[in-house]
Parts: sequence; C-alpha cells; structure tokens
Amino acid sequence: MQTDALLQQIAFIKEIDKLKYILRRTKLFNSDRHENDAEHSWHLAMMTLILAEHSDQPVDILKVLKMVLIHDIVEIDAGDTFIYDTVKNHTNTDEELLAAKRIFGLLPEKQAKEFIAIWEEFEEGSTNEARFAKTMDRLEPLLQNASNNGGTWTEFNVPYEKVYAKKKAIKEGSAAIWEYAENLINENVEKGILKKQGSSS
Repeated sequence: MQTDALLQQIAFIKEIDKLKYILRRTKLFNSDRHENDAEHSWHLAMMTLILAEHSDQPVDILKVLKMVLIHDIVEIDAGDTFIYDTVKNHTNTDEELLAAKRIFGLLPEKQAKEFIAIWEEFEEGSTNEARFAKTMDRLEPLLQNASNNGGTWTEFNVPYEKVYAKKKAIKEGSAAIWEYAENLINENVEKGILKKQGSSS
C-alpha cells in the first residue's frame, strides 16, 4: 500500500532531478564542459568523505554530507549565482529561502523541517559542520579553476584580491586545507594567471 509519505518523497525525488540541468560557471577538471549542480554536490560529498580528517573540529560527517548534498537544491528555483557576481549577492537571499520552502516542502513535514534547518545551518555557517561544508564548497571550484588555467578567474577578469577574500572561508573549517589552498592561489599569481589589482604583470 502506497502511503502519502512515500508519494511525497517520490515527488521530491523527481523534482530534484532538475538540479542536473542547473549549470555552474566553473568547468570540470581540465575540460571545457560546465559542471552542473548535481555533479558539484556529488563531488563535495566525496571530498567530505576523503578530507574529513583535516577538519579542525570534530564533525558529524553525516550532517556535513546532508549539507553538501542539499545546499544547492534551492538553485532549481533561484538559479546559480556566480560567487564573483558584481550585481547579485552570492549570500543567502529571500529568493533562496522561498525556494527552500517550496522544494523541501514537497517532503513529509518532519523531513521538510529537517532539510530546511540543515540548509539554513549551512547558509549561516556558524557550526563546525557548516564551516567544514563551506570549506569543501570553496575548495572544489578553486581546484577546477587551477586545472583550467584560471577558468572563471580568467574568463571574468577576477582579481587575486577577490579570489583570496572568497576563498579564505576555507580556513574556518580546516587550517591544513587552507594552507594548501593559499599555496595554490599564490602559485597561480606566480604563473601570471591570477592578477593583483593595479599590477600589469
């Protein structure tokens, strides 16, 4: 016998298939193909499993996995906002909250409340799990851009200062991963891929 809960869950599962169609600005490693949100979320989940030992604080890995898997589902309605966008703010918006309530609201009430709470916790970034999830979220496109000769940094003339400012959130979750990331950013400056403001070299 099919329960209402099962039918609601199936409806949600069908709805989130749309995440596969939301294209990000970043491209796959060493590739010209844009990554979609579902691929991004899967990659962050795998990174969490592999890199969790480098978290500065103990974390509930299952909660981090939930965060990285659901954090971009709101983009089904709200679209992907480029982190270096100069017009639209990348931080949590009313539009995204409406999307969270609609999409997660397809689920049975208990699950819906849990998913909205986890999404909000990620956005606020104040718990150990949220900080580490954001470390993963900021690291992946850094690795992608470094593999693509600057990728979106070059394509959109993003200066070193802006990249550094956005990526230093990595440090909040892991000093070790931040040390790696900072070295990678500096290597791209030395290669002339990332340009410092006011510098022609």
